[in-house]
Amino acid sequence: MFDNSQIIPAIAMPGGWEWIIILVVALLIFGRRLPEIARSVGKSMTEFKRGINEAKESTDELVDDVTKVKDEVVKEAKDASGIDDADLKG
Repeated sequence: MFDNSQIIPAIAMPGGWEWIIILVVALLIFGRRLPEIARSVGKSMTEFKRGINEAKESTDELVDDVTKVKDEVVKEAKDASGIDDADLKG
């Protein structure tokens, strides 16, 4: 009987020579366009990083805005109730 746990990894991952053959075939197919493909991948990664940075900046701005609004609401609530910080501490 065959042990399935040994067969599946052997089928799933190519070995050293298989990788070399795959690379040679890929170079034959994409050889002339390889610099162009690499340039496109580089530009895509740059745009992706820029998008992530912009998203992070906008979330930071949103957090700052929410914090400001919260502080204003707390201040207005204290002013409306007539409670000041000295009353809360002592």
